[in-house]
Amino acid sequence: MTYVPDNPLIAQSDHTLLLETQSPRFEEARDALLAFAELVKSPEYIHTWRITSLSLWNAAAAGHTADAVIDTLARFAKYPIPDNVPATIRDKMARYGRVRLVRDGAWLRLEADDPVDVEEIRHLKETHDLFGEDPGDPHALRVLPRKRGEVKQVLTALGHPVQDLAGYDDGDPLTMALAPTLPDGRPWALRDYQIEAIDAFHGGPGAGSGVVVLPCGAGKTMVGIGAMVRLGMRTLILCTGHTALQQWRREILERTSLTEDQVGAYTAESKQLAPVTLTTYQLLTWRPSRNAPPAHFRLFHEASWGLVIYDEVHLLPAPIFRESAYLQARRRLGLTATLVREDGHEGDVFALIGPKRFDLPWKALEHQGWIATARCIEVRVALSPEDRLRMVTASAKERYRIAAHNARKGAILDKLLARHADEQVLVLGTYLDHLGFLARRFGIPVISGDTPLDERRALYQRFRDGELRVLALSKVGNFSVDLPGASVAIQVSGSWGSRQEEAQRLGRVLRPKAGQNQAWFYSLVTADSPEQEYAERRQLFLTEQGYPYRIERAS
Repeated sequence: MTYVPDNPLIAQSDHTLLLETQSPRFEEARDALLAFAELVKSPEYIHTWRITSLSLWNAAAAGHTADAVIDTLARFAKYPIPDNVPATIRDKMARYGRVRLVRDGAWLRLEADDPVDVEEIRHLKETHDLFGEDPGDPHALRVLPRKRGEVKQVLTALGHPVQDLAGYDDGDPLTMALAPTLPDGRPWALRDYQIEAIDAFHGGPGAGSGVVVLPCGAGKTMVGIGAMVRLGMRTLILCTGHTALQQWRREILERTSLTEDQVGAYTAESKQLAPVTLTTYQLLTWRPSRNAPPAHFRLFHEASWGLVIYDEVHLLPAPIFRESAYLQARRRLGLTATLVREDGHEGDVFALIGPKRFDLPWKALEHQGWIATARCIEVRVALSPEDRLRMVTASAKERYRIAAHNARKGAILDKLLARHADEQVLVLGTYLDHLGFLARRFGIPVISGDTPLDERRALYQRFRDGELRVLALSKVGNFSVDLPGASVAIQVSGSWGSRQEEAQRLGRVLRPKAGQNQAWFYSLVTADSPEQEYAERRQLFLTEQGYPYRIERAS
C-alpha cells in the first residue's frame, strides 16, 4: 500500500490508531472503528484509538473476522500499516473461539482444538479449583455447571476468552405478542435497527447472552421487550431504580398482550412474583447488616426464568456480577448506552453477561432522525478571587468541591434559562447543597434520592405535561428517566471524570423532538481548576460519538 493523502487513519506499531478529524472521510472511519477499537483521547484535530484484546474479542463475538478488521484499516490508512498490527489482530481474534464451553451430560466441558491450550489452562494457579476429575481427553477439561461463570471470568482475565456454546435451560413458557397499537389507538412497530439488535441477540453462535449498545432515547427498552416476546419465556428484569421500573412496566403493558397480573414489581413495598417480574439493583443488593448476605438474591432462583434483562448494564454493582456467575444457564441480555465502566470491569461484563452483540453509532441514529441533534457546549466560569485563594490551601477533594460550588455559575444558569425561555430544561448536578441553593434561587423544584416516590412521580408527570418548564435532578437523573419534552440540559456539576455519567445526562435530552429535532447540552465548568481537568476526560464519550464540543468562556 502507498501513501493515500485523503485517508484519515494512521496505524502505529504500538496498536494505537491516529484519526484526523479534518479529513472528509473522518466520520466514515470513526464509525467503522467503533466495531473493534476503543477511543483513548480526542482533542481537536487528532483522535487516538487503541486496539485492545477486549475490543477485538467483542468484534469476533459480533461476527467480524480478522480479515474484515484488517481490510477496514487498509481502506482508511494514510500510510502502510505496520506488519505487527495485522499479526496482532489475527492472533487476538483467533483466541476467541479457541476455547469453548459445551454440554457434556450433567457436566460441562471446556474444550480446545490444541491440547497445549488445555494443558496451559489446567496448570494456571487461578484455575486449580475450577475443574472436575480428568475426563481423559487431552482436548478437554470437565467443568461443574455451577462454575460456568467463574471459569469464563477467570479465563477472560487471563487472556483466554471462552466462547460459551453450552446453551441454556429453558424457563417456563409464556405466551405473549407485541401489540399492534398503543392504548390511544396509534399504530406502532419496532424500528429496523431494534429488530437487527434482537436478531443479533437471538442469532449466531452463543446466541442468548450478550449486550446491546444503543444511545439513550433510541428505545433500548423496546429491544428488551422485543427479545422477551420473541423468546416467549418467563423473564426477570433488573432496573436502575423505581422510576425506571415503573417505566418498563408501563411500556410492557402498553406494547404487549401481557396483562396487569402478568407483570409484577418486586420492590420493598410489594414482593410480587409474576411471569414477568421487575426489580431494582438497590433492592437486590440490600443487606440487613454489613456482614450479612444480600437478602433478596433468592429472587434469581425462586422462579424458572428463561431470560434475565440487565437494564443499564454498565452500572452493574459487584454483588450482581457475583450472583450472575451462577446464572449462566439462563439467557442474559444487557442493555446500555456505553460499555465504559470507570472501575475497568468491562471484562466482567463480557464474561458474565456476554459479548457485545449489537452497537450503532449515536450520530447514525441522529442522521436518521431517531434521536435529536445535540449541541454540546462547555461554559468555563472563573472563580472569585476569594475562592481562588481558598483553593490554594485546600486538599484535592476540597479543591474539586470548591470548583463545583462556584457561585458564579448561578449567573450563567440565569442567562441560559433566559436563552431557552421557550424550552423545557433539566438542571443536573451532583452536590445536593449546591443544586438546592440554585433551585431555591430560581424557584426550581428538585428531585434527589431523598425525594419521596409519590412526590417524585408527581414532579415528573408535571414536567411531562408541560406544567413545569424547569426541573432540577441530582444523580437520580443519570438513570432511565423518560422526559421526552426536555430539549436542554444544563450540568452544573459532575462526578469527577465519569464518562458514564456524561453519556446518561446527554441521553436525557435525546428523545426525538418536533420541528428541528434540536437538543442542547451545557456543562458549567470552573476554569483553571480540577473540575476543568475532569471535564476534559468526560468529553471523551461525547467526542467518541461524534459530537462537536464547543468551549465558551463566561463573560
